[in-house]
Amino acid sequence: MRNRHDDPIIPDDVQAKELDRVARAQLKTLSKENADEVARHLAMVARLIESDPALAHQHALSAARRAGRIGVVRETLAITAYSIGDFALALRELRTYRRISGNNDQLPLMVDSERGLDRADKALELGRSVDRATLPSDVQVMLAIAMSGARLDLGQADAALIELQIPQLDPDTAFPWSPALFDAYAAVLEELGRDDEAETWWQRSDRASAALDNGGADDDDVIEVVEEEGDSDDIDEVTDAEDEEDGASLEGEGIDGEATHD
Repeated sequence: MRNRHDDPIIPDDVQAKELDRVARAQLKTLSKENADEVARHLAMVARLIESDPALAHQHALSAARRAGRIGVVRETLAITAYSIGDFALALRELRTYRRISGNNDQLPLMVDSERGLDRADKALELGRSVDRATLPSDVQVMLAIAMSGARLDLGQADAALIELQIPQLDPDTAFPWSPALFDAYAAVLEELGRDDEAETWWQRSDRASAALDNGGADDDDVIEVVEEEGDSDDIDEVTDAEDEEDGASLEGEGIDGEATHD
């Protein structure tokens, strides 16, 4: 543990209220002064994670020194560790977060951290250790992508494709996680030399992104995606989507399906 004077500077304009309410609620067991300081460090992580992940990590470390028993703090530290490539620390912190919170929502990041440590076999074992039906749809998707990556690490491209053939791989609807899933599927198809099929999925990803941008979808929204005529080839071993979230339809909203992957 480093002394407090090693903490990164927090600008005066950063307020504890910048942290979302759910996260702030977890800090209520701390003194108000400490809770506010932890919240400000976490707010700095949110500000910096994309532009300066190393500095974001320093803020996460400072928060963890002050509130090491708080789930959101350990989760944040894990995410910043992952962002700077410290996969061992990320995995250790994610295990702690799971023990504190009882949640498996960061299982995909745990699997990817095992991959980062060149332990693809352990990554697959970890991914299979939880019943996927108990996970939210977005976590199921990210887990499928991580598992597919582990298969590719082992040179198992056919198995990598199968990992992605989940109910959410539905070209007719778009959730916020759909573009990432479609991209992963296209990339594996390219790995298999199935370039024409890959291009179809790249285009579906572009159309899904456009539909989501036009529809302003929230995490639980589902939007209908308009396919080009003749662009609805069957997907081997993929079942129809069974997501139960409420959503908004954009049928007839002018998504022309002409986007191409650069």
